[in-house]
Amino acid sequence: MSYKKLDSEDFLVSIDSVTSTVWSDEAPTLTTFFTSSTTSTNDPYYKNVYKTASTGSVQFAIAYGDKKGSGSANYNDLVPGASPTRTVYGQFRNLVYGDEELDFNFGGTTSEFFWALSIERARYKEKLLPGTLNIKISGSLGKVFELTDNSVDTPTATFLECGRVYQLISGSNGTSYDGGTGYSAESGSYGLFLPDISTIILNPLALSGSVPFSRTDDSAGENIEKMFNAISGSNAASFAINSQETLSSDYVFIRARNSEFNYSENPSFISGSTGDVLFPSQINSPQTFVTSVGLYNDVNELLAICKLSKPLTKDFTKETLLRVKLDF
Repeated sequence: MSYKKLDSEDFLVSIDSVTSTVWSDEAPTLTTFFTSSTTSTNDPYYKNVYKTASTGSVQFAIAYGDKKGSGSANYNDLVPGASPTRTVYGQFRNLVYGDEELDFNFGGTTSEFFWALSIERARYKEKLLPGTLNIKISGSLGKVFELTDNSVDTPTATFLECGRVYQLISGSNGTSYDGGTGYSAESGSYGLFLPDISTIILNPLALSGSVPFSRTDDSAGENIEKMFNAISGSNAASFAINSQETLSSDYVFIRARNSEFNYSENPSFISGSTGDVLFPSQINSPQTFVTSVGLYNDVNELLAICKLSKPLTKDFTKETLLRVKLDF
């Protein structure tokens, strides 16, 4: 075994971005939507959406939040406004803005209520990829909203407590259909796309002309059901989104010059009694075989070891360059 101290130029860090599909079975677009027929304690807060009728893996969840607690029954009739929708609103507000005093802002228009679509965490590794969101939402009278984020039209992202935020617009693949903002200034954008927390916030004001919602008390999660019907309707049933993962690779270049690593330090090459080299060929024409490379820190602790696929011949006539790649 021989050692060599590495220099700073022997190290290189590379960062690559890897994209992949989100939905089960590596499907790029989700076209079938099902919910569980079993009543759950989560129903007043959110409803899980599956790809098949036999449920299986959760794809995403739908929630409805209201600042005043409307749209669901109170926890206690003696405490008005304290309800599941108010809890949902507060949780998402803290997650997105980190401020209990702010209202949701959709392209300049504030709103006290919203729908939230949260992609199941098991469906992706790191975050969602802007510019790949395409979702259809069907409304009344056959109207269909085709929505995307504005990451192409507005490449410079805005940042909130939750990370990057893009506006939802009428368009596809990150750009608007009309070449403008992609939404009405009166009702605001169709919502917010938050790729770093895998969440889509939908603005009921922009969809209210076609997708109905109720702010009266109800205990059946009616607004959640209305959004599920709007997404799974026969005129829509199309939800596409990809994920993005950043992979950091550390490259270590191991250089063995022609004068290095040509002699073996294996004790079997040396006579134990006289200290002579047992093999004369190793005196004038030494030859070794590189089989593995170990990486040590400054206190001689082994951090990583890599094996060559086959032994590499080394002598005074050869120089060797090995590239070690560490992914993390």
